[in-house]
Amino acid sequence: MPRTQVTTNNLEAFWMPFTANRQFKQAPRMLVAAEGMYYRSADGRKILDGTSGLWCCNAGHGRPKIVEAIARQAKELDYAPAFQMGHPKIFELAARLVTYMPPGLDHVFFTNSGSESVDTGLKIALAYQRAIGQGTRYRMVGRERGYHGVNFGGISVGGIGANRKQFGAGLLPGVMHIRHTHDAARNAFSRGNPEHGGVEFADDLERLVALADASTIAAVIIEPVAGSTGVLIPPKGYLERLRAICDKHGILLIFDEVITGFGRLGAPFAVDHFGVTPDIVLTAKGITNGVIPMGAAFVKKEIYDAFMNGPEHMIELFHGYTYSGSPVAAAAAIGTLDTYEEEGLLTRASELASYWEDAIHSLKGLPHVIDARNCGLVGAIELEPIAGQPTKRAFTAFLAAFEKNLLIRTTGDIIALSPPLIIQKSEIDVLFETLRGILKTLA
Repeated sequence: MPRTQVTTNNLEAFWMPFTANRQFKQAPRMLVAAEGMYYRSADGRKILDGTSGLWCCNAGHGRPKIVEAIARQAKELDYAPAFQMGHPKIFELAARLVTYMPPGLDHVFFTNSGSESVDTGLKIALAYQRAIGQGTRYRMVGRERGYHGVNFGGISVGGIGANRKQFGAGLLPGVMHIRHTHDAARNAFSRGNPEHGGVEFADDLERLVALADASTIAAVIIEPVAGSTGVLIPPKGYLERLRAICDKHGILLIFDEVITGFGRLGAPFAVDHFGVTPDIVLTAKGITNGVIPMGAAFVKKEIYDAFMNGPEHMIELFHGYTYSGSPVAAAAAIGTLDTYEEEGLLTRASELASYWEDAIHSLKGLPHVIDARNCGLVGAIELEPIAGQPTKRAFTAFLAAFEKNLLIRTTGDIIALSPPLIIQKSEIDVLFETLRGILKTLA
């Protein structure tokens, strides 16, 4: 039985993720309800969601088709084993999802988060190279400032120092990193894809190939648009050049679309927006509108087929999770796809992109604003750090925004924005007018 006498306050037991726990528990910011574009705070205020929760609630909050699908499924079939058994909903979902992918990316493996999707993609890449007789290919190539979740595979290929330094001894061996694509000197305040550095930055992969030899490299993993590090948009020609280099050297190309997937850029996926097809696409977040944990790794047919040999009673890939493709998550995803399709949300960002772009770049010239960048319905405003106090200026803006009924996200001294795709122009106006007022008063 729980103890009846609690000696700490009721916030103390929860060790919060990616949070300044001591600061939060002194002045909690509690959300208690959500509908459409808005959260409701514990003190009854409507909070405009400028971040789709954590990049995930692309259709907004409290969507009826998703809520009803979850309730029906929980009553009908709450759980089914994922190993050696199946249920109809997950096959229905897989068949629908692959129709959003370019031809050839026609198989999908289900996970429970973006972090699990990343580790799944990395394991499939390694196992595939071995299956085709390329077992010497054990290296993974990530990118500086890349974010690929928080499991050991993800932080190993990730390139954000703070996410790695506490766990150094546990990182995967043999991982290398190409340079990041941010060039403030040449590309500050770019509208959409920056003009400079695309081929140059991609060619850094050739440097690693020369150093380690292509015969040791299994895969390259990148975010088409780097999200959590501060919305870094790929320069023109960058993704095309990476694809060409990978093809040249027999290296798999993996796109981490956990953030860019499901309409964020104005097309269903970044593969559509940029017209570049990788070998593996990793997703999560928007697949269920953030309501139920779920992720998915899409792979090309030739990758799947490479495992489909040997005795038919034998397991082909020794990987999976207890909740891979659970019935309730599958129902949530189907309800989410229905919502996206019926409301045209997978392409709606393209209709708002120019208005969104103008709004972001209208902040140029305000105190401490040193860059603004955008793509689809995602954007960032970079602030000059306070000397000796990195992150404090942006965090101060975050706290001020919440007090002014706006939820934003900050990473370092960058304000990152990714509102639900249902946002109206009037709400974009409110979002940026609120931000404008905050930025004018920041110390």
